[in-house]
Amino acid sequence: MQASEPNIHNLTTNQEALPPIQWAEAACQALMAKFEPEQLPPDRFHYHQGVFLSGMEKCWRETNDDTYYTYIKRWVDSQILADGSIKKYNPDELDDIQPGVLLFNLLEQTGDERYKKALYTLVPLLKSWKTNPSGGFWHKERYPNQMWLDGLYMAGPIATQFGKTFGEADYFDMMTYQAILMEKHTKDPNTGLLYHGWDETKKAVWAAPETGLAPEFWGRAIGWYPVALLEMFEYLPADHKDKAKLTSILQDLLISLLPYQDEATGLWYQVVDKGDAPDNWLESSCTALYVHAIAKAVRFGYLDSKYLTYAWKGYQGVIDTLKFDENGHVVIGNICIGTGIGDYAHYIARPTSENDLHGAGAFILMCVEMSLAKENS
Repeated sequence: MQASEPNIHNLTTNQEALPPIQWAEAACQALMAKFEPEQLPPDRFHYHQGVFLSGMEKCWRETNDDTYYTYIKRWVDSQILADGSIKKYNPDELDDIQPGVLLFNLLEQTGDERYKKALYTLVPLLKSWKTNPSGGFWHKERYPNQMWLDGLYMAGPIATQFGKTFGEADYFDMMTYQAILMEKHTKDPNTGLLYHGWDETKKAVWAAPETGLAPEFWGRAIGWYPVALLEMFEYLPADHKDKAKLTSILQDLLISLLPYQDEATGLWYQVVDKGDAPDNWLESSCTALYVHAIAKAVRFGYLDSKYLTYAWKGYQGVIDTLKFDENGHVVIGNICIGTGIGDYAHYIARPTSENDLHGAGAFILMCVEMSLAKENS
C-alpha cells in the first residue's frame, strides 16, 4: 500500500487539519525533498541521520509506504560496504554507535549478512568502552570520564536489541547498569529533573567542584533519556532484575517534567526549570521527545492514561509552530542545534535551526506515537 501524499496546503490557519501520522509523513517528505539519502549530513555514520531515519522507520511501519524503507536502505547502503565494514565513523564516540539500530530491520527484511557484520563491528565496542571509576561510559574519547544523558539513547537501544536478536544477554545488564548509574548521579532531589551530565573526576570545565554535575537541566538531553529507556524496554526481558527500578525511574522523570510545561503554548523550555527567565526560550525538539515518551509510556502501561492530556497539549504546541516553505513543505523550527554541556548562558545563546535531522527525527517520533495514541483512544 502506498501512503497518500499529505495535503498540507492552506493549513497555516488550521494546524489541526492533519492527523498525526500525516504530519510525520510531511516531515519525512520535507527532508527527502531536501536531501538524497546518500547526502544526509554529516558525512559519516552518525546519530543525526540515525534518529531521523529511526523516526522514518516507525513511519514506514505505520503506513507501509515502501518509499520510506527504500530511502533508509539507500542511506545505510551508502555507509555499509560490501564486506560489512562501515565507511566512516568514530569508534570512540557513542554518537556514532546509534545509527546501527537501523541495521536490525534491514537484516530482517533482506537477510544480507553484511548488516549483521556491521552490528558485530559496532556493538561489541561497548565491551571495551572507556569508563569513569564507577564504570560509566565516557561520552566520547575527547571527554574523559564524562557521562551525558544523551549517551543512553546512543548505546542503550542498539545494545539491548542486539542482546535480544543475537542471544547475548550480557548486554542487558551492561545497559541497565549505565541507565541506573546515570540517573543516580544526575537526578536533582528537589525537582526530579536530570542534569545534562556528570564527571565523576570533577575535572571538566563545567563540573561542579562538589558533585561533578553539569550546571543546568537542558531540554533535549533530558528527552533522550526516557526515549532510550522505552526503546530498551521493547527488548529487555520483562523479568530482568533491573526492570522495576528502571520503570520507577521512567515514571518519576516523566511526571517531574509536567510542572515545567508552558501553560500558554504546551511547549517546554530550552533550560527546563527556568521558564520565568526573560531570555529563556521554548524549544521544539525537547517538547517532541517528552510528548513521545509520555504517550509511549501510557501505551505500554507505565503511566496512567490521564497523562495523555499533557502529551496532546505538547503535541499541539509543536504543531502550532509549524510553517511551510515556498514548495509547500513543512518547516519545523525552534530546534536547538547540537549542544555540549555548559552554563545557562551557553544554552540560551545556542542557535536554532529549521528541519535539522535530529529535530525532524524527534518530531517524527512524536507524531507516530501520537498517531498510535489516537488509534488506541
